[in-house]
Amino acid sequence: MFTDVRWKEWTGIDVKNLFEAATVEEVQERLAQLRPDSERQWGKMNPAQMLAHCSAAINTVTGKNFPRRILLGRLLGPLAKKSLIVKGEPMRRNSMTEKSALVTDARNFVVEKHRLCESIDRFAAGGPEICTKHPHFFLGPLTPEEWAILTYQHLDHHLRQFGV
Repeated sequence: MFTDVRWKEWTGIDVKNLFEAATVEEVQERLAQLRPDSERQWGKMNPAQMLAHCSAAINTVTGKNFPRRILLGRLLGPLAKKSLIVKGEPMRRNSMTEKSALVTDARNFVVEKHRLCESIDRFAAGGPEICTKHPHFFLGPLTPEEWAILTYQHLDHHLRQFGV
């Protein structure tokens, strides 16, 4: 597993990332608290759709999808990257979603929860080598460590969306 010592030395900030076993365990415990009828605090997705959305996002991180950079990201991405990844600030409500990760159709909660848990475990076990070299659609090029931080931030954002 990736150790975040270098990140802490470089930034001076202790941020969670999905290459850390304790962080993976925290996320899995929070996912266990999620229910099909958990009430959202913001946004449009229901819990099953959110789980599918998070799996789709991990597929992008692992190089299964290759979304194009958007102009707004080229302009504002460096600021957002500093806020989210370097400073570790939580994602804002109703943040922009990349088109390939939009989920609007009906999904099976149990199936999607299982799929996401497997995706998280596969990501964590794969370590830095599992991360794509393709740039993030908004933030631009990311190191594996930055992908691991961003992936945690994204999961945390959606778990908070449903109060877990």
